[in-house]
Amino acid sequence: MSSFSPIHIDNPDWIDLLVDWDRHYVSDENKMRLAIALSRENVLRGTGGPFGAAIFDTHFGTLVAVGVNSVVRLNNCTLHSEMVAIMMAQARLGCFTLREKNASTYELVTSCEPCAMCLGAILWSGVRRVVCGAYRDDARHLGFEEGPVFPESHAYLKARGVEIVYGVQRDAATAVLELYRLKGGLIYNG
Repeated sequence: MSSFSPIHIDNPDWIDLLVDWDRHYVSDENKMRLAIALSRENVLRGTGGPFGAAIFDTHFGTLVAVGVNSVVRLNNCTLHSEMVAIMMAQARLGCFTLREKNASTYELVTSCEPCAMCLGAILWSGVRRVVCGAYRDDARHLGFEEGPVFPESHAYLKARGVEIVYGVQRDAATAVLELYRLKGGLIYNG
């Protein structure tokens, strides 16, 4: 029988230097600024890909959890920023679903439109709203493979009560993708 190393998932140490956990976020633009700042810092510090995400309690406007792309840093292809943010939120709240816990609903704000894997996780996570910055074609332009995402994929989520908002601060989010390209960032799934 083989022995395996335990799986450890965390955000980089710099997260708490950037994130104001006590702030209330009232607009999509403010929430997206945080997701983009996370993605930019991840690139500048060389701790991962150009993607950042955050989970918010929509009732109180409070930040629940954040995630940055950690695929290369933690050697795990599933650690997209959305996946990390969802895992961190569920760990913080002590639950396996974010569906209407304690009369609150939750939303995911992500610097780039989610890939196929993350769309599946969104469905199972229980978030009721997704706000996206850059479009998936912006990531594909860099060479990232986003998987089988179709208009029907988004329609499926919408039919199950998940609202999706596209293109919030797209230019700023796309600028981080370009920064990653200019710094010679690894395209790990293209």
